[in-house]
Amino acid sequence: MTETVDLPPAEVQMGQQGRLVIPAVLRRALALVEGDTLVARLENGRLVLEKRATIQQRLKARFAAVPVNINLADELIAERRTEYQREIAP
Repeated sequence: MTETVDLPPAEVQMGQQGRLVIPAVLRRALALVEGDTLVARLENGRLVLEKRATIQQRLKARFAAVPVNINLADELIAERRTEYQREIAP
């Protein structure tokens, strides 16, 4: 994916059943091909479409610094339990 390419804005019209056609220049820039599945989400009032692989790469990079011997789920549970104990303490 090429995130550094500055392309002019492209208008897209919604068709039947909410279908959108992504302009060819954007498809090429993002290496999108027929059959690709995109994940759609609402972000700050904007519709964001991303390839699943792009999301996975971003998440792997985000958590790459976490040592393999640390279980983030266990740490979160321990933090919640500690917070709960503080809340119920007189």
